[in-house]
Amino acid sequence: MAGIYIHIPFCKTRCVYCDFYSTTRSDLKRRYIDALCEELRTRKDYLGGEPVRTVYFGGGTPSQLDEADFRRVFDTLGRTYALEQCEEITLEANPDDLSDDYARMLQRLPFNRISMGIQTFDDATLRLLRRRHDARQAVEAVEHCRRAGFANLSIDLIYGLPGETDRRWERDLRQAVALDVEHISAYHLTYEEGTPLHRMLQEQQVKEVDEESSVRFFTTLMDTLAAAGYEHYEISNFCKPGLHSRHNSAYWQGIPYLGCGPSAHSFDTRSREWNIASLEQYIAAIEAGNRLYETETLDTPTRYNEYVMTALRTRRGIDLPTLEARFGRPLTAYCARMAAPYLSGGKLEQRNGHLCLTREGIFTSDGIISDLMYIKEQERFK
Repeated sequence: MAGIYIHIPFCKTRCVYCDFYSTTRSDLKRRYIDALCEELRTRKDYLGGEPVRTVYFGGGTPSQLDEADFRRVFDTLGRTYALEQCEEITLEANPDDLSDDYARMLQRLPFNRISMGIQTFDDATLRLLRRRHDARQAVEAVEHCRRAGFANLSIDLIYGLPGETDRRWERDLRQAVALDVEHISAYHLTYEEGTPLHRMLQEQQVKEVDEESSVRFFTTLMDTLAAAGYEHYEISNFCKPGLHSRHNSAYWQGIPYLGCGPSAHSFDTRSREWNIASLEQYIAAIEAGNRLYETETLDTPTRYNEYVMTALRTRRGIDLPTLEARFGRPLTAYCARMAAPYLSGGKLEQRNGHLCLTREGIFTSDGIISDLMYIKEQERFK
């Protein structure tokens, strides 16, 4: 099985915290759709004929496309790939794009999951972040999607935002729970270098929250969503039973995927490649029949490290038989040796052949993951 990621780079405006590749060059949309469809056709062999289980439209702002754009892409997908076993087709969308008419249009297409970036329900903070919606529009977007017939909705939240307080974060979570969506992703704000928000931090226009507050916010997140019936299936992701993101879960399990569009990454289990992060150069290269991309062959220690980093973030954890089958006994023994102190200290546990973080371990997960990653004597395992 495999997945397809489609990058839609267009945004009306850029949010101050975002470091994903995007552009406001909407005048290039028609040429871009042509180039995207051509890339999908020419790279049909990348997945080796594996049936496509998930398709994910990310961005940027995919909800900047209209029905004709989507139909062209879906027509290309249907003609080029085996989609008979496709279970999940997700669209990322901005709440202000999800009018009643737009949601009904999406329902006429193969989408069966909508993921909307709400981030917060605090209007003053939304203005600071330069989001185009307000709290009322976010609530209405969920209502519009429900009326259109969508039964699998996800929302994104960010905590640790400038001026964050316990009261404001609790209010955000209460509103999120009240929407009764199937999936919630919640991420701590990071100040990515090169973003306007990072410059604001350097100029002391905003201030980072302290570590104690961050831990408290995360505790509130886990407790609130658990009480509301959500499963904590990955460090930043919560779902109602059985409604996890199949596409993102495939990333964490090391399943191959094809990424199309500027800056999109692809992975075939042995190597990774990524397209040039420029809309203009991407289009010109595809039109000339010469896609611009870079590639990296992944040696065994690198693949081991990536598996540890992603798998340990999930509730399922590291599948120990899979670890040995993929990477061999020496690296499996290395993992066991490095995990031993955390097992005895109650931050890791073994469940049904899986090595998993405990609740206590989640709070120091970055350090645990770092310690389990292979660094020394790498030449032995090439």
